[in-house]
Amino acid sequence: MKNRTCKSAMIATSNGAFQGENPLDFALPLVILQIILVVVLTRALAFILRPLRQPRVIAEIIGGIVLGPSALGRSKTFLNNVFPKESLTVLDTLASIGLIFFLFLVGLELDLNSLRRTGKRAMAIAIAGISIPFILGIGTSVVLRRTISEGVREPPFLVFMGVALSITAFPVLARILAELKLLTTDLGRMAMSAAAVNDVAAWILLAIAIALSGSGSPVVSVWVLLSGAGFVVAAAVMLRPALVRMARHSPEGEPVKEAYICATLTAVLACGFITDTIGIHALFGAFVAGIVVPKEGPFAGVLIEKVEDLVTGLLLPLYFVSSGLKTDVTAISSGISWALLALVIFNACLGKIGGTILASVAMKVPFREAVALGFLMNTKGLVELIVLNIGKDRGVLNDETFTIMVLMALFTTFMTTPIVMGIFKPARKAAEAAAYRHRKIERRMNDSDGELRILACFHGSRNIPTLINLIESSRGTRRRGGLAVYAMHLVELSERSSAISMVHKARRNGLPFWNKDDKNRDGDGGGGGGADQIVVAFQAYEQLSRVTVRPMTAISDLHTIHEDVIASARQKRAALIILPFHKTQLHADGAMESIGHEYQHVNRRVLLHAPCSVAILIDRCLGGSAQVSASDVSYSVAVLFFGGPDDREAVAYGMRMAEHPGISLTVVRFVSPPPAGNASAEGSVGIRVGGADEQRSSDDECIAQLLEWNKDGSVLKFEEKYAGSRGGKEEVEEEIVAGIKEVAGRCNLVLVGQRAPGGGAAAAAAAARLIDYCPELGWVGSYLASSNSTTASVLVIKQHDPSSVISSPLIEEEDVVVP
Repeated sequence: MKNRTCKSAMIATSNGAFQGENPLDFALPLVILQIILVVVLTRALAFILRPLRQPRVIAEIIGGIVLGPSALGRSKTFLNNVFPKESLTVLDTLASIGLIFFLFLVGLELDLNSLRRTGKRAMAIAIAGISIPFILGIGTSVVLRRTISEGVREPPFLVFMGVALSITAFPVLARILAELKLLTTDLGRMAMSAAAVNDVAAWILLAIAIALSGSGSPVVSVWVLLSGAGFVVAAAVMLRPALVRMARHSPEGEPVKEAYICATLTAVLACGFITDTIGIHALFGAFVAGIVVPKEGPFAGVLIEKVEDLVTGLLLPLYFVSSGLKTDVTAISSGISWALLALVIFNACLGKIGGTILASVAMKVPFREAVALGFLMNTKGLVELIVLNIGKDRGVLNDETFTIMVLMALFTTFMTTPIVMGIFKPARKAAEAAAYRHRKIERRMNDSDGELRILACFHGSRNIPTLINLIESSRGTRRRGGLAVYAMHLVELSERSSAISMVHKARRNGLPFWNKDDKNRDGDGGGGGGADQIVVAFQAYEQLSRVTVRPMTAISDLHTIHEDVIASARQKRAALIILPFHKTQLHADGAMESIGHEYQHVNRRVLLHAPCSVAILIDRCLGGSAQVSASDVSYSVAVLFFGGPDDREAVAYGMRMAEHPGISLTVVRFVSPPPAGNASAEGSVGIRVGGADEQRSSDDECIAQLLEWNKDGSVLKFEEKYAGSRGGKEEVEEEIVAGIKEVAGRCNLVLVGQRAPGGGAAAAAAAARLIDYCPELGWVGSYLASSNSTTASVLVIKQHDPSSVISSPLIEEEDVVVP
């Protein structure tokens, strides 16, 4: 077996264990083992910390420290076999390549147009959040130089300490805000805008610090800074036009050419080489390359998709290990070292939190929100580690100072989520907004002056035409109040770094960022000019109709996104929540394919906790694949009535739709045949199981009111279908299913209650043999959602029942809508 200590460099591959060679003595198998170990450990820690709502960067920092000399690395056997010194060059190189492309992704997701439109509040908060911690960082550096950092060069040490204390981690902050349901609130908007300004300022200050840390004369530092500025100008003048041309030749809906992707990634490496040659680190070149990539069109998004999974999943965690191997917590052993750690943490919190609170209060931000904003702005992350590692590599920070600063970053980030949750509790607003009158549609039948509020949710642009056509059909033209629709885009927050791009999407697409007036509001990130096709569709519809439409965006993971829906419904006092079915239509014959069972669970959780009525829309392209103008609306709508509160809610909704001149409504009541010898319809009763006299009375009253409302027969058609004329159970089932299919086959939209007793139960056995049962739809709804039942869209409605609602703690969005 070869002796590792005799080798000056590791050979790439081994001949295998059967040849008597240890694979860990060779670079390739060793780095594979290192990557596997790092990924498994950091993912396990992230899973453990998930209940605490900690960002993944916390797990990655802790994982790096655990693998370093502070924990597992204390074992010389482990350290010499898994992370030997001769392997660190390869490890650091791979980590740096991952970091280069990660900084390219960060630049891709940073929109300079957002910075130019940053409001006065956010700008004031950003300036205070940079300057005050920077000054305290300089003061802290004086103390450190007189104790544990004697002999280091003063100018670069001062700047490095100032930058380290003044940084706010933009990507980490975005994830924390999303976890706390604050991303699209005024507080989240100000925090993100201020953090974006802070991020750019931190990179500029870091470039200055690196230039000053050189061993040459001050003239050399000046040349480095001037060359760096020249590189930025050259990238804007020479590189950006080429990238713009590539983006223009990559239209929406068509794949981006492989040559464009390859050329762009090569340009990123070239930019890194240039800035490393200049002397300001290769990371700056990649960051600038990302900034100059045009953000319009699909080009930037495709670049993110191509790069991020490999980089953030495999290569970037190596950087945290590289950092953790330099972090030795045992180096902080004396009382002076622990006192200095406490001093650094105190000054970091005092400068960032205190400065942010002072600026926020001065800009008339409520004190509670100002305190929450202060803790949010104190978030550290990867950029902090980059600053510290560059300082360590340049000899500006020694081992003890480096460890103190890493622990400070870990502590300040870890404490952010629990403290903000304790200080800023929007759930209180949920309780304040909980008491509202109209939680269902049926009780509005006699309320001619009230406004019907609907929270309509959708997953993407393909749902928009059907949703707008449904809204248009529901607006009513007489006897009713107005219609206000809150269109909520449900966006999944993934673990990917490009989740930051969702922030920009929310700024363009969701309240409070979509209004034209927002360009004058604080922290606007998108303005009116960045509106995408979703907002354009809703804006156009609102201008052409009498319906008030307010787009919103919910950005959360799928396990908690139902909380956003429920909280928004409470706050907007919605009478109805419309949810998209978890299956989408693939073919014209009505065949459906699931987009994921997680979306089905979202619908179920909303049904359990909703404060109002809920409808699930099975979209089969109502009105076609495009929005239909009001004058061209011509739909046939059918309501299937078996009895029960849900069916009465469906009738109430159908009555509102019948007021539209382009809607032809048919209400079909399934009834038992008249008793023998009595052929009159008066002897028929609704199909149902026994013990429901109260419900039967309510059903009869509902139908009587419907017929009274339709005295002249001009508004709708009313039919009764007999089921059970042949007496046998199977015959009853077959008659009901045949009746449902016949009615659905001659209309564009079917309304049905979720819990249809009696007839629904009779249909259940026959339907169960044909379909996959979906509890959130009920038996009739499940049958209509099956592929072979109908080509019509279906709206399955569940009426609000206070006794069946399961209460859950919610994190409520801040109200930013003026109805």
